[in-house]
Amino acid sequence: MCAQSLEDRLKDYDSPFTMLYENQMGCYPFPIEPEYTHWAEEQKAWRGGVALMNQSFHMTDLYVKGPDVMKLLEAVSVNSYAKFGKGKAKQIVCVNYDGYLIGDSIIFGLEDDEVVIVGRPIVPNWVQFHAETGGYDVTVTRDERKLDDPDNRRLTYRFEVQGPLALDLLNKVNEGGELTTKFFNMGEITIAGCKAYTLSHGMGGAQGLEIVGPFDDGDKVKAAIIEAGKEFGLRLVGSRAYASAAAESGWVPSVLPAIYTGEKMKPYREWLKATAFEAVSTLGGSMKTGNIEDYYLTPWDVDYGRVVKFDHDFIGREALEKMAEGPHRQKVTLVWDHDDVQAIYAGQLGHKDLPTKNMDFPAAHYASYPYDLVTKDGKQVGISIAPAYSANEKAWISLAILNPDVAEIGTEVTVTWGEPDGGSSKPTVERHRQADVRAEVHPWPIHEASRLTYRSQK
Repeated sequence: MCAQSLEDRLKDYDSPFTMLYENQMGCYPFPIEPEYTHWAEEQKAWRGGVALMNQSFHMTDLYVKGPDVMKLLEAVSVNSYAKFGKGKAKQIVCVNYDGYLIGDSIIFGLEDDEVVIVGRPIVPNWVQFHAETGGYDVTVTRDERKLDDPDNRRLTYRFEVQGPLALDLLNKVNEGGELTTKFFNMGEITIAGCKAYTLSHGMGGAQGLEIVGPFDDGDKVKAAIIEAGKEFGLRLVGSRAYASAAAESGWVPSVLPAIYTGEKMKPYREWLKATAFEAVSTLGGSMKTGNIEDYYLTPWDVDYGRVVKFDHDFIGREALEKMAEGPHRQKVTLVWDHDDVQAIYAGQLGHKDLPTKNMDFPAAHYASYPYDLVTKDGKQVGISIAPAYSANEKAWISLAILNPDVAEIGTEVTVTWGEPDGGSSKPTVERHRQADVRAEVHPWPIHEASRLTYRSQK
């Protein structure tokens, strides 16, 4: 019989690690045009001009409505909801019973009794499971991403307008009232006669807006933004540049969900289908320990400790209370040594032995969870995640989670690029040999203006 659930599928492998490392999916897909101009110019637009990103197709939207909405949210996430409601938004962070991350998404307060959770399928799945099995008085509506339902006509479009000129453009095209620009607050905008709601947040050291409205309005709204954007040098951002944005912004997009072990998590694994993202997604990179729990992260590892609030009971609270005192690993940006990166490309030319692993520009992701080994003096000191080339920094960078003793700015560590033993069976992995890359620790986000502006808006 074919596997019906994730738990069934796991029985076909000797370990969860083996399943994920040998799964056949590649990197997380963004079903839009790869490029509209050139990816480097599209990257530069969110730092120096204005960029339009189409986020309408690659995320799952989970609508939850009913009198028990807040009760459900408090039970399944670490966040406080004391000041949350209509017109507010926040990052929702969920952990398992042992305090390890399941994932994060953005949650929008549509009404006091209705929210929509937007992101990769992981957090929507976790919330839906508890909504359906926990006895909560809520209804759930799922608007699936294109990868899982290619024929789905989305309920909403979702555009992001970012860069130093974003508000100039949006104020010009807005036909409604004053725009809401307070960080992570929602507002309204009217474009080409179409009303939409907005979320204010920043990228590239400046404020911008996420714009969401009925899907059928999307083409009309997009056309109006593009026309008005000619004055400001607007660039549309394709999937190549978009996939590299996380490394610059400092957001870890690829947290492996801590769901694959533990008896308490078994009912959830039995609920998840064998075709769910959690069952078919891939683990890749030079960190290959054979133990899936080595890849589980705490909220502090990715700087979410600041959103953990012990003002309510939630799954994993007791475990997090024990973790809270630390010590904790730290999230940083790594800047890869130019000479060592050039050696990787040289290693693909004219060699009789195995070439080095190819690094695709601008995002060198070949698995859903790209985890590379970081060492210092031959000892593992952390994990490098989501390597990308930044045309703004003119450098290869990655995010990393490092032991506190090596996380000081300016410390040199080593990233191992490429998988061991010639590579895995993933179709996105060619036969190759590994290479070491020196890397220097920098803050996150790497851009100083982004760092200062992002924090000040909070």
